Amino acid sequence: MKMVIADLKGFEIYVPNGYLFYAEAFIEKNISDRSVEYFLENDSNDWQSVDWHSLDKDALSKVKFKNINWQHDKINMYGKEMYLPRYSAWYGDTDKSYTYSGIHLEPNVWNKGLLYLKERIESITDVKFNSVLMNWYRDGFDHIGWHTDAESELGQNPVIASLNFGASRDFVIRTKDKSQKMSIPLKHGTLLIMGGALQHFWEHSVPPRKKVKEARFNLTFRVIKHDHA
Repeated sequence: MKMVIADLKGFEIYVPNGYLFYAEAFIEKNISDRSVEYFLENDSNDWQSVDWHSLDKDALSKVKFKNINWQHDKINMYGKEMYLPRYSAWYGDTDKSYTYSGIHLEPNVWNKGLLYLKERIESITDVKFNSVLMNWYRDGFDHIGWHTDAESELGQNPVIASLNFGASRDFVIRTKDKSQKMSIPLKHGTLLIMGGALQHFWEHSVPPRKKVKEARFNLTFRVIKHDHA
């Protein structure tokens, strides 16, 4: 992957079997602020003041969000269905479905806001992304455990670009043998790009941070490569 990094105020991080690019303030604050509003605009709640975590699943499922089709996915764990501790949405080109952890996702149609963010990232790379997985962490209790993004649809050594808005959260990576570990703070407007063979040798997570009261949004832009593509 080639990048234009001269004026980004970012830096590259090289680790065994992979690399990352980190730009703390890639998206300007006014656009980052507007992005949070865009993600939460709805027909029934004040997006700035409502305690989203206090709404039960039924109440939140009835909220009609104007721009993002948020959903609460379930996985089967030890024979029981469990809701993920976060909300998600999958957007992309028409034929770019995605399956992970037993969850099959058909893409929502790109909207203007998401295309703008995608094009901002593409302006500094030679990668053309065709999909994005959005995760909404309502507060510090929402999280994601250790995992890799190594599904077959992503190809051999996927380039994944992660944009972050809202609350700052720790993004933690570790080698699969647990011999090395690194914590990276992802802030409001931060861009983190993962590449090389990272997904095959390193795991990552966003652990709970119970003192965090604000929402955090993470958008991971990807390239889906189906067999027929």
